[in-house]
Amino acid sequence: MAGPSAKPDPFVQPRVRLDKWLWAARFFKSRVLAADLVASGHLRLNSQPCRKSAHGVHLGDVLTFPQGRQIRVVRVLALGEIRGPATQAQQMYQDLAPATDPPLE
Repeated sequence: MAGPSAKPDPFVQPRVRLDKWLWAARFFKSRVLAADLVASGHLRLNSQPCRKSAHGVHLGDVLTFPQGRQIRVVRVLALGEIRGPATQAQQMYQDLAPATDPPLE
């Protein structure tokens, strides 16, 4: 059993709760809304359905979920447990959804 003076395991990746990361990255206004989305089964983590908001998110994971009228596909670039400014939140992920061109007039 590891005590307070134990060395961290170099093979264990740091992780953050899924609902906490979605909230900190400013995809949802509250953790409750983020947890509700996950519980509804409309979120995929690395192409696999995920229904547990306590599931851990690691660096490099890809999340696919609906937000408003669009489907978001993002890669996790940084882990965050606190909700900071929008500019800081945008640095936590890479948007992988294809860019849509505005309609021609």
